[in-house]
Amino acid sequence: MQALYAQLLVGLINGSFYALLSLGLAVIFGMLNIINFAHGALYMMGAFVAYFLLNLAGLNYWWALLVAPVVVGIFGMILERTMLQWLTGLDHLYGLLLTFGIALIVQGVFQNYFGSSGLPYAIPDQLKGGVNLGFMFLPIYRGWVVVFSLVVCLATWYLIEKTQLGAYLRAATENPTLVRAFGINVPRMITLTYGLGVGLAALAGVLSAPINQVRPLMGADLIIVVFAVVVIGGMGSIMGSIITGFALGVIEGLTKYFYPEASNTVVFVLMVLVLLVKPTGLTGRAA
Repeated sequence: MQALYAQLLVGLINGSFYALLSLGLAVIFGMLNIINFAHGALYMMGAFVAYFLLNLAGLNYWWALLVAPVVVGIFGMILERTMLQWLTGLDHLYGLLLTFGIALIVQGVFQNYFGSSGLPYAIPDQLKGGVNLGFMFLPIYRGWVVVFSLVVCLATWYLIEKTQLGAYLRAATENPTLVRAFGINVPRMITLTYGLGVGLAALAGVLSAPINQVRPLMGADLIIVVFAVVVIGGMGSIMGSIITGFALGVIEGLTKYFYPEASNTVVFVLMVLVLLVKPTGLTGRAA
């Protein structure tokens, strides 16, 4: 049973990263209609910004949680202003190809300077150690990752679905001309939305750094699974991405315990089954 609980914990941790990354993808696709294949590279950049802040500026993990999403978010907004804005109204394939090219360039630059091996990033002193729950030993940092990512996901959902700012964002994607008539700067809002989406990816990168180390290809290992999570939850569905991310992490953990050979493919099998039954995803709506 301890092995089962350990795999469930690993599944919850992976689900936390799936949820945060797929949430950023869902925000960008739902608000901007861009399939952002550069998301994995921006997740990796978040981890590297945390590493640079610690080793070059002396700023610890807690500062990295605040600074890294802002830095990567600004980088993302520059990308949107200089490249992605010209894709408005074009087929999704153009955005996919452009962001895929950006991802290859970013990963190639970091790999050229830092190689493929991982760089260590220490767990902060306040989150070291663990708690004996009786039925298992829970590392404090891993528990923190699960709780913190869940809070961030729910806060983002509330911002977009329940606030006036979120209403403006949704209206700007449905009818930008009407929103401009109310004096709202739609292009600026779109740019800030893209910055929010990639900032969530960078935040996931900071959370991942002490667990998975900082590697140039750490995003490439996750991005395909995260896209499958978004498709299962429903493209552009905020709550669908959150629920599906955590659920698929747990299912993946259970599969590793009961049938390890299928653990790497179970997400894609579920994606095929969901698309056969409901092509728009579990919570997606038809166009």
